[in-house]
Amino acid sequence: MGIVKNDPWLKDYEPAIAGRHRHAMDKMDELTRGGKSSLADFATGYLYFGLHRTATGWVFREWAPNATEIYLVGDFNNWQESPKYKLKRLKNSGNWEIKLRAGALKHGDLYKLKVHWDGGCGERIPAWCRRVVQDDATKIFSAQVWDPETPYVWKKKTFRPDVSPLMIYECHIGMAQDAEKVGTYDEFRENVLPRIAADGYNCIQIMAIQEHPYYGSFGYHVSSFFAASSRFGTPEELKRLIDEAHKMGIAVIMDIVHSHAVKNEVEGLGNFAGDPCQYFYPGGRREHPAWDSLCFDYGKNEVLHFLLSNCKFWLDEYHFDGFRFDGVTSMLYYSHGLGEAFCNYGDYFNGHEDDNAICYLTLANKLIHEVNPKAITIAEEVSGMPGLAAPFESGGYGFDYRMAMNIPDYWIKIIKEKKDEDWKPSSMFWEVTNRRADEKTISYCESHDQALVGDKTIIFRLIDADMYWHFKKGDENYAAERGIALHKMIRLLTASTINGGYLNFMGNEFGHPEWIDFPREGNGWSYKYARRQWNLVDNKELCYHYLGDFDKAMVHLLRSRKNIQKTPVTEIWHNDGDQVLAYSRGDLLFVFNFSYGRSFTDYGFMVPQGAYDVALNTDATDFGGHGLNDDTVRHLTIYDQLLAKDGKGWLKLYLPARSAMVLRKAAE
Repeated sequence: MGIVKNDPWLKDYEPAIAGRHRHAMDKMDELTRGGKSSLADFATGYLYFGLHRTATGWVFREWAPNATEIYLVGDFNNWQESPKYKLKRLKNSGNWEIKLRAGALKHGDLYKLKVHWDGGCGERIPAWCRRVVQDDATKIFSAQVWDPETPYVWKKKTFRPDVSPLMIYECHIGMAQDAEKVGTYDEFRENVLPRIAADGYNCIQIMAIQEHPYYGSFGYHVSSFFAASSRFGTPEELKRLIDEAHKMGIAVIMDIVHSHAVKNEVEGLGNFAGDPCQYFYPGGRREHPAWDSLCFDYGKNEVLHFLLSNCKFWLDEYHFDGFRFDGVTSMLYYSHGLGEAFCNYGDYFNGHEDDNAICYLTLANKLIHEVNPKAITIAEEVSGMPGLAAPFESGGYGFDYRMAMNIPDYWIKIIKEKKDEDWKPSSMFWEVTNRRADEKTISYCESHDQALVGDKTIIFRLIDADMYWHFKKGDENYAAERGIALHKMIRLLTASTINGGYLNFMGNEFGHPEWIDFPREGNGWSYKYARRQWNLVDNKELCYHYLGDFDKAMVHLLRSRKNIQKTPVTEIWHNDGDQVLAYSRGDLLFVFNFSYGRSFTDYGFMVPQGAYDVALNTDATDFGGHGLNDDTVRHLTIYDQLLAKDGKGWLKLYLPARSAMVLRKAAE
């Protein structure tokens, strides 16, 4: 196993790693009939199940092995059971089918299934339906026939994501507008996408795409896995958004939720045909103890078919460029990772791992990259499971990246618990570069998680209520100045040390002042905090634009160095007493002075001889700094006979307190 060669500490667990690999190989062999077909051929359930127009009319199919009778009910038959709309059970299977003439259904009709089983019956939204809408008055969800006269025609036929490096803008369509309402796909495309492109991000990660009954779940309690949320608009409008992003050179990945499902029975899969375990684990493993949701049974081939087909569907139908898999830790362990410390390698191989889920995740990565070799897959995983983002051929699970979830936890911890003079650059540098050598990560300071009610963003932890009173230019107090300075430094240190990609949540780049609180009974169903106030960053009289302008300059600088994520991060110096840190990547030199009260004159570093120009300075007045350095000055190394044999010299700089600089070595 390659991952064992890369990490000898895994040697004792090589049999377990090999066993998981063999499990995935055996299951793949089973699903592809011994290699006679491919995983992509297997994962085509969305082309068979659900509602489809045919040359002569319509066909609808559903998997419901526990059902005794199924009827289509809807606008077309006054929501009453009728023989004309009764499904037939296909021989020797749990599948049901009905074929209808062309005029039996029309675009826009609402419908559901009326499912009967021994001892009961109930209305259900089809598991494979592609369109679900909610009635504004009754709040009832229904499936909708979606057959527009003019299907969307893609303008950008092919697209290759730019991952050199990958700079992700995490976003939510509904809360992306200034207005206190649910935003739309069109509004996002028109108003937000141009901002993202101008800021230099080359990927958007969209949350809450899969249909979910409760808006406030942030999209994580999914009911209809194949339906793009109708809250934000039509399928065509989502496709147009993705098409436009591709024309701008921006990849589009989605948060895909295969770790659990909403409990709802009418809208979801909770008790689809009188069998609570049709899709989910039986017994005590059925319900997630912390999320009030249901856990998929990854050991069933029918469930694998459903979930793998779901992956291929979003790639095929909507041209998504990949996925960020949510809640992977919860999938990996019988305990869902709850209450576990994961202190040593034995904690990953002690028998409490769900091998079925591990197999599914491995197959999902194989499938996704079979369908699109350039697709991006990211695992949101907190336990540190070895091999998660290592190649399948090496014994890994095949994700392209894993979220570096230690980094935001670290920043929050030191902001909350450490005095400024106790911030240690050696600790910071270790934290942002602490990762497995054979796995790429997505580094980030904060995501949507830190912006939710009950938590605080970095800017709010740094400045708190003073943001409301002292964020106008010329009126900054000490708390505001400190927050502005550290916000930039934290981001620069995190983004400049990536080994894979960098992620920012929508609005956090300019220090959005409000937490996220979706409409709920406790806040009077208000949208006040479920939005992004772009007017703040656009207002040049306020300090928000300083942070936004710095983020833009930082992202563009990092992207100007192709594949900077592959360039070694070489530490040049750290002194925890001075709170100074310096490191290089290629021709860029990064220098930080985290001291809150000490500026240093002629602070020296041993660097390759030559001339150095300032490429970025957090203390520049354009970014809300004091402008204590003249950034037009070229810095020359000082000759030292002892260093010259190694091609090095002394570079001496003025380091203002609480500031950072990026210098570029001039070409010789």
